[in-house]
Amino acid sequence: MNAASDDPLPPDAVEVGRVLGAWGIPGGIKVKPYAADPQALFSSRRWYVEPPMVPAGPAVPGVRGAVPLPRLLRITEARSQGEWVVARAQELPDRKAAEAMSGARILVSRASFPTPDADEFYWIDLIGLAVVNREGAPLGTVVGLIETGPHCVLRLARAEGEGAERLIPFVNAYVDRVDLGGRCIHVDWDPAD
Repeated sequence: MNAASDDPLPPDAVEVGRVLGAWGIPGGIKVKPYAADPQALFSSRRWYVEPPMVPAGPAVPGVRGAVPLPRLLRITEARSQGEWVVARAQELPDRKAAEAMSGARILVSRASFPTPDADEFYWIDLIGLAVVNREGAPLGTVVGLIETGPHCVLRLARAEGEGAERLIPFVNAYVDRVDLGGRCIHVDWDPAD
């Protein structure tokens, strides 16, 4: 199992999950997807691997202990198993190889994501968009989203000197439209809030 330098990370790679550990005997892995609906994992048969995030100390890219991580996993089988995704890949011939993947981050090309419905958006596509109200007043830039259960909430970074971040529920009552091409979200929101 070698880190493949000829399989570069695509420029549109998005981290979609983390390997929890080995699954089964023949080299399967158990992945914790970051999305409630892990279709991005199922829509791609090429999963890119990044080493686990290490809080402190030097990291050696593509190496976990003494076992090099593959740069690319060519997925032969993937399915839901409760809240996890279990998968097998050509590059993981046995349980030892799968165990070495524990903690690795899984990324897939954004281009391989399934096409969302007209009124649905991937979080990754909303981050970085400007937000303006109906009067055209800038409210901030989306820096993240919060999942609250019933709906998501946009986290906006305000312009420097305007105070703490702004939170706007991402629901039809407040969001008039999302213009991905124009990189802007139009909302019904008072700038004083």
